[in-house]
Amino acid sequence: MSWNMFSRFDAGSDPDVVDFGDLEEAVGTNAWTVVDVREPHEFAAGHIPNALNMPTSSFDPKDLPQGKPVVLICQAGGRSRNALNKARGIGRDDVRHFAGGMNGWRSHNGPVTL
Repeated sequence: MSWNMFSRFDAGSDPDVVDFGDLEEAVGTNAWTVVDVREPHEFAAGHIPNALNMPTSSFDPKDLPQGKPVVLICQAGGRSRNALNKARGIGRDDVRHFAGGMNGWRSHNGPVTL
């Protein structure tokens, strides 16, 4: 599925950022691959169901999954933005990030698994 399936962006929105509603829908339908760039101990304390862990400390954008859009997430948005910039640097245009991070995901009562 493409990004166009979930396109609630306003004209002023950042096209690199996924909003909560789009991410929640994508998680529910498994339409996107969620990649959590937090460190393993953070990931183990709770993450989005079916998310992959690719910690920032060893992140290589060449290792990102292929085949469907990728959404990056961290705790508060900074690390996922940095990982997104690295992905853009190698030409990946099928990657976005959730700027609210796990803090934002939890504040909207998004599902979390251990």
